[in-house]
Amino acid sequence: MKRNISRRTGLKLMTAGTLMGLGTRAAVQAATKQATPQTDAWAKTHDRVFLGGEFWANPMEDWRVSEGGAECLSMGGGRSVHSLTHQLTQNGDFTMSVTLTRLEIGKTDGGAGFRIGIRSELNEYRSNCFVQKGINAGWQGETLVLGPKTAPLKDGNALKQVRLTLKGATEGDKCILTLTAHAADSGAELGTITHPFDADAILGNVSIANNFAAGAVAGAKKNKGKAGAAGGGRYRFQNWTMAGSAFTVTPNHQFGPLLWSMYSLSDSRTNEGFVMKLSALTGPLGAKDSQVVELQVQQGGKWKPLGEAKLDPDVWMATFRIPNWNAKQVTPYKLVYREKHTDGSETPHEWTGTIKANPEGRPLRMAALTCQNDYGFPYAPVAENLLKLNPDLVFFSGDQIYENHGGFGIIREPAEPAILNYLRKFYQHGWAFREVMRNAPTLCLPDDHDVFQGNIWGEGGKKMDVGDTGASSKGGYIEPARMVNAVHKTNVAHHPDAYEPKPVQQDISVYYGDMVYGGVSFAIIADRQWKSGPEHVETGAGRADHVPDANFDTSKLDKPGLVLLGERQEEFLKKWAQDWRGHTLKAMLSQTVFANVATHHGGPDGYLKADLDSGGWPQTPRNRAVEIMRPSMALHINGDQHLTTLTQYGVDKQRDSNWSFCTPAISAGYPRWWRPDELKMPHENRPKHGLPDTGEFIEGLGNKAYVYAVGNPVVGQAANRYEKAHEKGSGFGFITFDTVKKTYFIESFRFLIDATDGKPTNQFPGWPVTLQQQENRGENVIV
Repeated sequence: MKRNISRRTGLKLMTAGTLMGLGTRAAVQAATKQATPQTDAWAKTHDRVFLGGEFWANPMEDWRVSEGGAECLSMGGGRSVHSLTHQLTQNGDFTMSVTLTRLEIGKTDGGAGFRIGIRSELNEYRSNCFVQKGINAGWQGETLVLGPKTAPLKDGNALKQVRLTLKGATEGDKCILTLTAHAADSGAELGTITHPFDADAILGNVSIANNFAAGAVAGAKKNKGKAGAAGGGRYRFQNWTMAGSAFTVTPNHQFGPLLWSMYSLSDSRTNEGFVMKLSALTGPLGAKDSQVVELQVQQGGKWKPLGEAKLDPDVWMATFRIPNWNAKQVTPYKLVYREKHTDGSETPHEWTGTIKANPEGRPLRMAALTCQNDYGFPYAPVAENLLKLNPDLVFFSGDQIYENHGGFGIIREPAEPAILNYLRKFYQHGWAFREVMRNAPTLCLPDDHDVFQGNIWGEGGKKMDVGDTGASSKGGYIEPARMVNAVHKTNVAHHPDAYEPKPVQQDISVYYGDMVYGGVSFAIIADRQWKSGPEHVETGAGRADHVPDANFDTSKLDKPGLVLLGERQEEFLKKWAQDWRGHTLKAMLSQTVFANVATHHGGPDGYLKADLDSGGWPQTPRNRAVEIMRPSMALHINGDQHLTTLTQYGVDKQRDSNWSFCTPAISAGYPRWWRPDELKMPHENRPKHGLPDTGEFIEGLGNKAYVYAVGNPVVGQAANRYEKAHEKGSGFGFITFDTVKKTYFIESFRFLIDATDGKPTNQFPGWPVTLQQQENRGENVIV
């Protein structure tokens, strides 16, 4: 007997599906109740890391397709593979089966089988993938396990392989689950167990799980794949089938093998005209898989091939470069990956999008975003607002990942597993924002957390001498250069060609250059790749990059020879500032603001006079960078700080230089505040709007800064991730470039709002703001 789900549960599911980004409208429309069993394709998949677009592996680097099944390589706990296309969303009947092969056990068997009822507070399929709780149903040593109950399994310890079947049937307000084990060869029943659960408890994602108990994690990385590890076991899963009316099946939830695409479109001002560059990302494939991606465009209602690009086996990305692109028209494109199978058959996979026309004769509209701490994943309010606003250009200024992304820690070395560890985290970025990136040019800068560092002081690519101080306060790169280059490639391979591509030390790649699009020239800068490390100075604190003493003389930190942008980027910016071919407005894009506009870090009482990680240090090269920028009259657009600010730089005097728009974090983690008023910091010329904490300041590093607007957070305490992100000052920026009026219309949106409904409270205090171009060289209009 079926029962209708409760109104409360229905509202939760409706909220998850319509407000929290269960999927695109097309995906929701494609959702169906399943009539026939779904079976994995592992039996005909070549050996590789990527399990298939229907699955999300936790963590990806610990799983492989091997011998026709999904094999876990780790003895650690909590390893799982979620179905992306099948969710239990309604009361009814369902059946799942899988064949388990026990490959290895440590001192104890952590168990393996199914986990169901996996859901976050959103009950959204992507967010559910990172939840470790649910109802376990499987084989553990001599027993069958079903939630809190166990039953004997005949010859359980001696068995190498079993076929598990889990059935659910709704009776009133209960769902009766029955788990049965059969011999894989003969089909003989080996044991069974039945237990009732609240019907609502089964709703959510379903997964296969290797080692049910998180406690089996002990020694997981150190002992991975070795017999006699502290605990746990390793299993291979084959022929996973799912069927039943309780499932909602949404094929468009698949993520891969074509994961997403990013592209740029730029006027080269050469005989190559507009150059379109596009990168297509796949999951990590195998040696026997196809190694190419095809690009097609639609012309005259027909698809025309533009060629193939080879996948880079480090990052599994294929990049196309098409000169003399017709930028006057909208062009639909299609990426095709032809997946080869072990039986000789082939399955084509497609990813489609649109190359926008160059926005001529109208303002250019750009979304600006930064910092994606994954407690707020999949950031649906931001992602959905971007789709509503339909920007001409999307800019991510860094920290597309944090080290904590997806759990399971980081792998520092060697390079190959470190890259896989990074890719798995980076995939969350694409998973969240691929719908806007498929149809809009995207610029995407790597920053410190992207290369597994709390801060980057790149020192021209130097290898970090770690010592005993960790990776936050030392110059250079802690990760292998191959991994750093993989991070760069995944973020910027689709960017316009670098201005001068000669690598720095360790052959680490560079990416600075420009893009001319929509009558605007964007300088793309790596503001930390050459930056000096704080060990060159003495801050008088435990952390070399923090100055907690209000009485410390920070002018002592401005030592000769220190570097911010480096000579190569400075020379580029000098030429760029004077080059007005093909455009009338300029913007500089980099990771962070060239001022120390945060007084409190980490917590509301965490006062810092100065943070050397800000672009306000070193002071002399900071002033030189601003002076180089000034003739360009460029708006500096950046992020990183988790604190949105609108600030005008001063060098010789207040307000004599460019403005900076530091955007809110997509999902702010480590909080910062700018609260000079309560510190009684001297200020002059508070803006006409009279908002607190604004005006002309000498900030903690001694730089001149006119703070026009700031979006201070409150302490994030909400249980719901989206409400918490909103509390912590998360959101996104939006800039409209009017190349006729020569203005910048700047908006700073909060996280949990509808950016199209016109409510004044949608934006942080002080926004929106219109700046005139000449104000970026100190010819001020705004008061």
